[in-house]
Amino acid sequence: MSNNEKGANPAHFVIFGATGNLATIKLLPSLYNLEAAGRIPAGMRILALGRQEHTHEGWLEHLSKVLHDKFGDKVNRDVANTFAERFTYMAGDLRTPEFYPILKEAVSKPSSSGADTVVFYLSIGPGDFNTVINNLDEVGFSQPRGKHRIVVEKPFGTDLETAQQLNRSLHKHFDEQQIYRIDHYLGKETVQNLLVFRFANTMIEPLWNRNYINHVQITVAEDLGIGTRADYYDKSGAMRDMLQNHLMQLLTVVAMEPPSSLEADAVRDEKVKVLKSMRPIPKSSVNAHAFRAQYAAGTIKGQPVVGYQDEVGVEKNTVTETFVAAKFYIDNWRWRGVPFYLRTGKRLAKTQSHIAIRLRHPPQHLFQNTPLDQIEPNWITLELQPSDFMQMELQVKTPGLGMGTRQAKLNAPYRLGNEAPMESYEALILDVIQGDKTLFIRFDEVEWAWRVVDPIIKTWSQEREFIHTYPAGSWGADESSRLFDCEDQEWRNEI
Repeated sequence: MSNNEKGANPAHFVIFGATGNLATIKLLPSLYNLEAAGRIPAGMRILALGRQEHTHEGWLEHLSKVLHDKFGDKVNRDVANTFAERFTYMAGDLRTPEFYPILKEAVSKPSSSGADTVVFYLSIGPGDFNTVINNLDEVGFSQPRGKHRIVVEKPFGTDLETAQQLNRSLHKHFDEQQIYRIDHYLGKETVQNLLVFRFANTMIEPLWNRNYINHVQITVAEDLGIGTRADYYDKSGAMRDMLQNHLMQLLTVVAMEPPSSLEADAVRDEKVKVLKSMRPIPKSSVNAHAFRAQYAAGTIKGQPVVGYQDEVGVEKNTVTETFVAAKFYIDNWRWRGVPFYLRTGKRLAKTQSHIAIRLRHPPQHLFQNTPLDQIEPNWITLELQPSDFMQMELQVKTPGLGMGTRQAKLNAPYRLGNEAPMESYEALILDVIQGDKTLFIRFDEVEWAWRVVDPIIKTWSQEREFIHTYPAGSWGADESSRLFDCEDQEWRNEI
């Protein structure tokens, strides 16, 4: 077994961008929770790299504040002290070659367990990926091949061509088994439970096809704006930031065939087959399959907020989309003719992620010419956040003499009342430490996802004159409803 295979623990966990937004909000709290659960290997050191000039004591104060802001009084002092002892902080500019020999020296000593594998977590802007990759190679971290692990955050490229270029750069220095392309939505327990929900329940899987399903909706909504991310977001937009990766990954999990096993490549093989089966969108049909808009001023949770054009750092008259909705078809035996509607946006009515599956009406309208002539269709819904649960909606007769119906909801909560939710990054970081790639993305997944959305991006790049708007606090622009195939289809906003 090589040092990088599942089960081999790393000696060092190196975080590039340790003082940045992602590390502060997600990585450091998740690592602390893993410490509290006793899942971090005893000898593993954590090396935090950042531009801020912290002394060791200053970094520990920063770390303490991060944990307090996240967990408040729930921070366990003994666990926090053990966690803090793992850290070394290094200040420097990752863009300068002189930084890397110092890094090399810092991780040159093996841990007390004898391990000498290093995890490099690139919690940095995508524009710096190549710089870090090349400098790691220059000081010898790419040798011997297969030894160390490198974690790359999305977005993986800005289009198909740049994604391919980045992949070539990675493979020049690292083997595929060393590369962990992370999508935190795949770490959400409800997404993983979707595999169990589909493939472990005889009453569900027979319905999961074009014979019974009318359409599928996937929604990832945020009530937050862009915050301090204008420099990144105004060059990216909702299509690149969310739909091409997060929502497309959710689509593949919903639509995939049963894998031969739960091994990483078996699962990813089936996801790639879905992407390869997606119907290409010709340039002439882009506007019939995709819609974009930008938030204007409005009200969120009773408070007025500015429009995207007035956010700090946003270029004036930009047509960067903060809301995108799109319709896709999967031309295979299971899904031919079933539309998949995806939408995501910022400054929407609430922060909520869900998958909503509408079933077809019964083939024989038994209740024609009765008060039940228009019976609501059945739905299967899965909420990913803020709660974790699955729900089936059925029509049942109301008590009494008349023939009336009402909706009954069969709820399958994922966790019991005393079971705390787990941050998706906890599962993914633990998998990186253990060398398990099941929940990470293989490059052909990235490549085929870009092939699906590239026609939309290229068409929009030429349409710089106008963009629809929607008031902050709404569910997006009403014009997005034009994507629906039938008049009786509409966005499912509430679960």
